[in-house]
Amino acid sequence: MPRRKNQTAPVLGEGGLRRFSGRRIVSFRLTLFRRDSRRVAGSRYERIYPLPPALPTKPEIRYTDAFAAPSLLRVEAVAIMEMEQLVALCKRRGFLFQSSEIYGGLNGFWDYGPLGVELKRNIREAWWRDMVTAHDELAVAPGAPESYEMVGLDTTIILHPHVWKVSGHYDLFHDEMIDCRESKGRYRYDQLLGRWVECEGKRVFVTTDAPGSEAVERIQQRALKLFNLRTKHADRLQWQSDLTPLPEVDDLSVVLGPEATEPGTLTEPREFNLMFETHTGAIRNDNSKTFLRPETAQGIFINFKNVLDSTRVKIPFGIAQIGKSFRNEITPRNFTFRSREFEQMEIEFFCHPSSSAEWYRYWRDRRYRWYVELGLAGDRLQLREHEQDELSHYSCGTADIEYAVPFLPEGQFGELEGVAHRGDFDLRSHMEGKLVRQGDELVVERDAEGNPKYRGSGKDLSYMNQETKERFVPHVIEPSAGADRATLAFLCEAYQEDEVPDEKGKPTKRVYMKFHPRLAPIKAAVFPLVKKDGMPEVAQAIYRALKPHFPVFYDEKGAVGRRYRRQDEIGTPYCITVDGQTISDGTVTLRDRDTLQQWRVDKDACVDEIRRLLNQ
Repeated sequence: MPRRKNQTAPVLGEGGLRRFSGRRIVSFRLTLFRRDSRRVAGSRYERIYPLPPALPTKPEIRYTDAFAAPSLLRVEAVAIMEMEQLVALCKRRGFLFQSSEIYGGLNGFWDYGPLGVELKRNIREAWWRDMVTAHDELAVAPGAPESYEMVGLDTTIILHPHVWKVSGHYDLFHDEMIDCRESKGRYRYDQLLGRWVECEGKRVFVTTDAPGSEAVERIQQRALKLFNLRTKHADRLQWQSDLTPLPEVDDLSVVLGPEATEPGTLTEPREFNLMFETHTGAIRNDNSKTFLRPETAQGIFINFKNVLDSTRVKIPFGIAQIGKSFRNEITPRNFTFRSREFEQMEIEFFCHPSSSAEWYRYWRDRRYRWYVELGLAGDRLQLREHEQDELSHYSCGTADIEYAVPFLPEGQFGELEGVAHRGDFDLRSHMEGKLVRQGDELVVERDAEGNPKYRGSGKDLSYMNQETKERFVPHVIEPSAGADRATLAFLCEAYQEDEVPDEKGKPTKRVYMKFHPRLAPIKAAVFPLVKKDGMPEVAQAIYRALKPHFPVFYDEKGAVGRRYRRQDEIGTPYCITVDGQTISDGTVTLRDRDTLQQWRVDKDACVDEIRRLLNQ
């Protein structure tokens, strides 16, 4: 059906608009539904959109992607959370703090507060349970070529320095950085964006390091200042391109740096190794040099033979690990999305080369479903296969699970997890030495004398199938997820706003975190309606009955409505209130965070009822 511009359609009913009457929506997602309730279009907008103070009975909303109005049942506009709102909530409610904040903070490092540590722990435990401890190795999982086993591992943060030489990290694990000779600023080369502009016969590429929707506005401000123009003369600027990455510009002499006053101040890009260097032992020299691991995967590969020899696992099987990694990012940014210290949840899955393509597709699809099942929305989550020119030199195929985090420009997604088909690159590297690609083959890289540049361990890391008597080097499928990025995505997805009546029946704004119950830091809160008439004693007894089974919270301070709001804002899915009726018939009020539905259950059945709700 053709697209129609600036078409209006009636909203038959309040839908998602009721919550925003009298407000200005800066970012919102527009969803169109047919009369059969089927979703037919969804678009995200980032603009100031005025709404009348009081909506008419049949309000209208103007949208860009429109279908014929007679086929529509309703249009829903749902506000999209701005990043500043989430950052403020995270600090106010104890999810995340800037590291070393009392000393001005340390860029690229973040501390998890009392609620944040519980949320992140729940995400780790959900991953570990779903991938390892709850896995049924006797059955063939849906979509899997055959049954398989899973085991765990916990390796050290500091490994033998030769590990990083044969893996390629010592030579290849770098980003390109660029400096400004005028401002002394340092930037990651591929993160600078800019636009071509011409004014008064002069053509300049104006850059910024601002993220997302801020970039265009910042670039215009920089251009006005460069040409000594006021805002009212902005029409004199002749823009000749959209946002363009700096690497696509060949001549740096016409580039205006993000904080420079004139073009041509940026240096040529140069490589910057991302590994944190340290030393072990009392003597500090080249022999004592080691590195904080930039990934957890290598610890699994060098223990492959130990796991085979100490367990009864047979290929295919996977080794899982959760642990800290460190990367000395040039410009850490976007809250916890790009940090210098972060936590990974990785699986190295070993399989026969002939079935590796099937296993790659299985793990790619399974890992995507995991995020969906825990509540990430379909229109903000995508599975993207890498193009051929994006693949690493060792990869036979890679897919990214990506999420549209709010700080990115419209239409862009950030990586939550990569699922890579690594072939036999890693095990061969640790057997033979550092590998490089020559044509279609991986061969040992050699120095000027023809010797291996970095020798491998010399250990045999092949696998012998005792039934078929076949010996082979297993292929590896690697699902690698970031625990911190997953935590941030779940925080972004959970943030919701609506209006609910207060104690006097007046509509008031409510902020609530719509966490999946498995991930919620606190599973239930227990309140006495008032601090008298025996209600606190009953509430405390219920709290003590729940505490051995779930993280629960007891609160008797303030009006019960305010207590509800406090729990909504931290994502507690259920609240239990002891009231006057409890004293007479032994039942309590149970309240659902999302629907606000309330129902009564026996006070002695609270443990079973909360368990049932969490498991449904």
